[in-house]
Amino acid sequence: MTFEIAIGPNLRKSAYFDATVRDGVRSFSVYNHMYIPGHFGDPEGEYDLLLNGVTMWDVAAQRQVELLGEDAGRLAQLLTPRNLASTRIGCGRYVPLCDHDGWLINDPVLLKLADDRYWLSVADSDIHLWALAIARERGLNVAVREPDVSPLAVQGPKAVEVIAPMFGDWVRELKYFGFRETMLGDIPLVLARSGWSKQGGYELYLTDRSRGTELWTRVKEAGQPFGIGPGAPNDIERLESGLVSYGADMRVQDYPATPYEMGFGPLIDLAAGHDFIGRAALEAQVRGGQTRRRVGLMVEGEAALPGHPVDLRRGDEVVGHASEIAYSRRMGGVIGVGLVRGDIGDDAQGLEICLPEGPRPVRLAALPFIK
Repeated sequence: MTFEIAIGPNLRKSAYFDATVRDGVRSFSVYNHMYIPGHFGDPEGEYDLLLNGVTMWDVAAQRQVELLGEDAGRLAQLLTPRNLASTRIGCGRYVPLCDHDGWLINDPVLLKLADDRYWLSVADSDIHLWALAIARERGLNVAVREPDVSPLAVQGPKAVEVIAPMFGDWVRELKYFGFRETMLGDIPLVLARSGWSKQGGYELYLTDRSRGTELWTRVKEAGQPFGIGPGAPNDIERLESGLVSYGADMRVQDYPATPYEMGFGPLIDLAAGHDFIGRAALEAQVRGGQTRRRVGLMVEGEAALPGHPVDLRRGDEVVGHASEIAYSRRMGGVIGVGLVRGDIGDDAQGLEICLPEGPRPVRLAALPFIK
């Protein structure tokens, strides 16, 4: 069955929209009120490029929330339970964000550009409204806005061979989540060693959207000797690698989760004493013990992909849910991720997920499936 997505003024086009259309995009989704490519006509080939070569993605829908001003650091710390005291300029941090009840509302990468300037590279939700409300309620001297920033990702084991000749060998020395403000000719951007895959790569945070097609073309030309091709964030690779997806694995309005349930406990240091939204709720969670945990799922047989969370059952009892499943060629079967009740052991028997065509037996597996 084929569906279409309408291109209209109510949703924003990215800085690379025209370039992706020129290069044959065949599917769009919507993320942060913006069109984001789904694939370019050959999902299998794009998966292979990510694993074995190099691919480029329009991820401009990965919007930035800028905190700018004297109290930018205070606001950044209020928004996340992760202790940011040791964060240096040029250093990125993966930071869970919680509401007052301790539920995850986003899991961005934070980039510290200056003592008074931070970006939150956010997943699919209106975090700029949340951050602005917190700043105003606390009377902080900080501006909260969405800046002119459009990330372009270059991912795969050959990504460094594309990026190093364009910018210099210093890019090889960047630590993961490290970044630098730089130029490509006269195109301004921030270059970060990051990306939504475990195959290695970089993100080019373009800071002048009028140069989007030009930047896309220059990366494409630089990547030609290495067989670069366009693609998009890959759900199968993210499942294999155990990457978390806000909006897919948890969404506070529909299937909320806590940072401890999602495995973010090592990022949270309650003993450090810093103030943040949701602190009392997280302290109560620690006292009460973890009631659910994130797990991998191996699904028996072939299975239709429902495209939404489904119940995980043991007999007539719901003991959790699968948030996403997909066929993994590398694993030789259908895999998934989800949350399961804390008393359900790794060797639990009789587990099933409820799919449209009927129940399918599953067994629990450690994450990531592939290291």
